[in-house]
Amino acid sequence: MKKRILIRFKRNTIDKPIVYRLAKDYNLIFNILRAHVYPKAESIMVLEIEGEESDFEKGMEYLRSKNLQIELIEQNIKKDEDRCVHCGVCTSVCATEALHIVREKDMRVEFDYEKCVACELCVKVCPVRAMNVFFDQL
Repeated sequence: MKKRILIRFKRNTIDKPIVYRLAKDYNLIFNILRAHVYPKAESIMVLEIEGEESDFEKGMEYLRSKNLQIELIEQNIKKDEDRCVHCGVCTSVCATEALHIVREKDMRVEFDYEKCVACELCVKVCPVRAMNVFFDQL
């Protein structure tokens, strides 16, 4: 299973190896998608976590035991078809090929949501702002 979570760190928890413990003690694989970490201040981190469901549940319980606020979220990239001019700029930065040009269909940019890892590179380069990121709380 793979899920995304938002962790809110309090001032006194930022100096502890919280994420390291998820990998070492709970056999979870993580990818840091976004982090705003400040010394001696409240901070946030968005992680994509992958592993067995039982390990995930134990890992979440561990985080809660450390007095961290955990929110399950879903980050999505959406393509606004009305704004997209199919210039292809986004395809040049998409490492997973979630965005690709389909030559059989008049050179149109298509978006395969299943391949998207929500890295946000396409959002940054889209000249007409047809690519957008948002977080849904689950």
